[in-house]
Amino acid sequence: MTNKTPELLAPAGSLEKLKVSLLYGADAVYCGGQKFGLRAAADNLTYDELREGVEFAHQLDKKVYVVLNSFLHDSDLEQLPEFISFLEEIQIDAVIVSDPGVIKTVKENSQIDIHLSTQASCLNTHAAKIWKSWGVKRLILGREVSIEEAGAIKKSSGLEVELFIHGSMCMAYSGNCVISNYTQGRDSNRGGCAHSCRFEYSVDFKNWESVETRKAYFMSSKDLNGIALLEEFARHGIDSVKIEGRMKSSLYAGSVSKVYREALDYYKEKGHFYSEQMKDWEAEMNKFSHRAYTEASLVEKAGEDSIFDERQSALSQDYVSAAEVVEAIEGEHILLQVRKAFVPGDELELLPFRGPAVKLNSEKILDISNQEIEKTRPTTLVKVPYTKGAQELNIVRKKSYAANNLL
Repeated sequence: MTNKTPELLAPAGSLEKLKVSLLYGADAVYCGGQKFGLRAAADNLTYDELREGVEFAHQLDKKVYVVLNSFLHDSDLEQLPEFISFLEEIQIDAVIVSDPGVIKTVKENSQIDIHLSTQASCLNTHAAKIWKSWGVKRLILGREVSIEEAGAIKKSSGLEVELFIHGSMCMAYSGNCVISNYTQGRDSNRGGCAHSCRFEYSVDFKNWESVETRKAYFMSSKDLNGIALLEEFARHGIDSVKIEGRMKSSLYAGSVSKVYREALDYYKEKGHFYSEQMKDWEAEMNKFSHRAYTEASLVEKAGEDSIFDERQSALSQDYVSAAEVVEAIEGEHILLQVRKAFVPGDELELLPFRGPAVKLNSEKILDISNQEIEKTRPTTLVKVPYTKGAQELNIVRKKSYAANNLL
């Protein structure tokens, strides 16, 4: 039992989300390039964006990990060395890998640290020691492993361990799924997941005479939320707690990073989480789009109550992303890039990088020509009165009265 404060690792599905996650408190981010990752539908980062992202992170004394966790064929491996050389040139902090052939290629072409992807399904100490002998520095353990089991694997193997703590859960064993291959002709293990487990299916109980065919979402999982278990992560010496969500919004990335940062900082200072703030942190977790929450297998094996047997329209959220701060001029105005339309008088909140949300004055909205407008439009720039503490890349959220779908 080490009582170690773990690294907070957040998703970066784009360069903007990379910056947002780090500014809102993540110690490190994970992102993908244009190839070799398992989130082909995410924005992902170009070479120039990767270079800029690493420079931005390192200026803040934070880290960037790049995913190379797709299951690659020989033709893919032929293209990989050039990308690895580029990653070493920009001083990436680690790569996340699931395939032994990729590990070999990384070792032959660089000195970059290797983290083993959860896709590799490492669940025990014997496998951990084999991966260690192959040069792996950190294990991102399968989501079937409990916090206690992860601590034991760390102690026995001498490797760093990382566990998911928040976000969408995959119903398949360590993410090894072929449902999208069958339903959509898209290879989940090569970046093409279509989230087919979230669909409604007809279940035909042919051998049950008393039960009729019914519609069901029997493969859809609730979302993981481990905020109440942070002390267990610390007690068992977990090196990194990981937030899922490279395909989710900046509002999600920033909000979750902020909550976990505040909680971890409280623990680092106090040595415990026995705080009234836990209620506030848990409340903040309900202010962006999410499914019902579960602790999944973090303490004991996930059961039937971890299934999200509802339509996507049942997702909960109190706020939606309204805008992002582009510029803040003290005493004058805040320049916003609009994400979702809002009108004068809408209930807007500015989410600072530290501290509680602040009500934003939206009674008077101007366009960039200083003309008053009655309704904003997405992607446009608008001005609102200055609010103390506003900074570039702050998120502005709007009170929501209906849930949005989130895959």
